[in-house]
Amino acid sequence: MSADHSLRATGTYINSNLNGQPYKAFVPSRLPPDPPLHLDHELVTLRDRALVALGELKGITRILPDARLFLYQYVRKEALLSSQIEGTQSSLSDLLMFELDEAPGVPLDDVREVSNYMDALEHGLQRLRGGFPISLRLLREMHEHLLRRGRGSSKAPGEFRRTPVWIGGPSPDRAQFVPPPADHVQPCLDALEKFLHATDDSISPLARAGLAHVQFETIHPFLDGNGRLGRLLIVLMLCDAGLLDEPSLYLSLFFKSRRDEYYQRLDAVRTQGDWEGWLRFFFEGIASTSGQAVDTAQRLLQLFNGDRERLRAAGRIAGTALQLHDSFTRHPLRTIPKLSKELGLSKPAIMRGLDAMQSLGMLREITGKKRYKVFAYQTYLDILSEGAQPL
Repeated sequence: MSADHSLRATGTYINSNLNGQPYKAFVPSRLPPDPPLHLDHELVTLRDRALVALGELKGITRILPDARLFLYQYVRKEALLSSQIEGTQSSLSDLLMFELDEAPGVPLDDVREVSNYMDALEHGLQRLRGGFPISLRLLREMHEHLLRRGRGSSKAPGEFRRTPVWIGGPSPDRAQFVPPPADHVQPCLDALEKFLHATDDSISPLARAGLAHVQFETIHPFLDGNGRLGRLLIVLMLCDAGLLDEPSLYLSLFFKSRRDEYYQRLDAVRTQGDWEGWLRFFFEGIASTSGQAVDTAQRLLQLFNGDRERLRAAGRIAGTALQLHDSFTRHPLRTIPKLSKELGLSKPAIMRGLDAMQSLGMLREITGKKRYKVFAYQTYLDILSEGAQPL
């Protein structure tokens, strides 16, 4: 850690008041940090390890027989985890049930939040691929997708805030942290946008994504959804810099599992200028999560190949069962009507195939109902759900 980071002016406190009650709001200094970052040997090693892990993740999504398969699930897992950090109580099964339109008892507002997150990510990536830069306009567009339905829809989707916000506590004078007053939000964001596009400050794309995330969270430019959008910004920046081809990183798993440290690190930047401590944590998270994603992809490949081999040996029903298996690899939860519509097979044929797969222990019926049955490719779902249980 740099000996002089404690001398950094990380921002200034501004006197403000709400309903006659005075409080201090924090306005962050513009990036990059001043004095400059001190990347010691440990930090450089961590950064390089993170870059290697990202390279491996990028590589495995290129050699998979169907990369879309894994991305479909990775994006859902990241959306779920990011929403759970904000208190959402949905599980991966809830989300997949919601998408099946078979969602009795699923906490709808929670699942909508996760679904909105996926829309926002998809929108951001499409815009990037169409040549649109990461910009304040793009962040506003993504925010609109993030809050368009469900709980946040009354919190000015797509609009920067015009009123104060505070974090932790009943009022700003008793809050844990108070972001910049509303009239400082736009200047702070303009400076952040310049930093996103800077090319002359010798900061690596990976470190830039880490610094930008903290700055965005500190500015807290929206009334709601800042945490989720700030985590989306990381993935977007990594894709934009070419460090990832696809959003195959579920970094929120790391933030969720070390939630207290995540918030402590953000605070230490604001109170002590400890950008190096944050980057150490951030690089470790990138390396760890990339490694887990590669491991997950390899385990799923092994599972699918092994199960296909077992189905090929299943006799006359093998052809039907293999078609069903193919469908379950795309969506781990399926219903008979959905399978029938997708595969063009008769219901009796599908039921025989499902029976064969159940007898091999691959599938489990999860509703216990006589009608409207939902079948789960259980081992697949278990692997995907690791770490994705609500907090």
